[in-house]
Amino acid sequence: MSELNLLALSAVLLAALLLISLLGLAWYSGLLCEVTVRSGPPPIRAFTLAYKYKQGPYREAGRLFTEITSIAPKLSSVGIYYDHPKQESEDKLRYIAGSILSEGDEKPSEELVKLFEKFGFKIISFPEVTHVVMTSFPFTTFLSLFIAMYRVYPVLNNYIKAAGLSGPSTAVAGFPTCVMMSF
Repeated sequence: MSELNLLALSAVLLAALLLISLLGLAWYSGLLCEVTVRSGPPPIRAFTLAYKYKQGPYREAGRLFTEITSIAPKLSSVGIYYDHPKQESEDKLRYIAGSILSEGDEKPSEELVKLFEKFGFKIISFPEVTHVVMTSFPFTTFLSLFIAMYRVYPVLNNYIKAAGLSGPSTAVAGFPTCVMMSF
């Protein structure tokens, strides 16, 4: 076999391996997962949240989640998005992102509260919600977030419209499954 043929074969095999790897990553990230929407009690009860409020493009929320996980990597993160990005200008989109400090009747650790307050986070307690529209999606890679934005939000919004509901707020709670709720 000539060197040119060997080089061409190596390039084809490398391209095939790369393509298979990318398809595997997309599959693992949830590309082919079924999106099922349901309504009922939420997977989380009343909770206390350490959060920061931001206004601006939702794509900038990632920086805030990075800050949150650097402070307390083992806590669950939550994002609450108040506006529909197609109905509001990007600079006026409002959201909060934070970490769940406690659930139910449990009081948050004073140590955790002080730690988050030291970094400029505010503390708020959310009451228990009895009924939400929700779906879940695997959060296995960073790519999962982008797949969810394009696959899950349209299905969730269509369900809300078809049921004649209004749900301007969407909460996203993650790890290892991303649960999206509208309330």
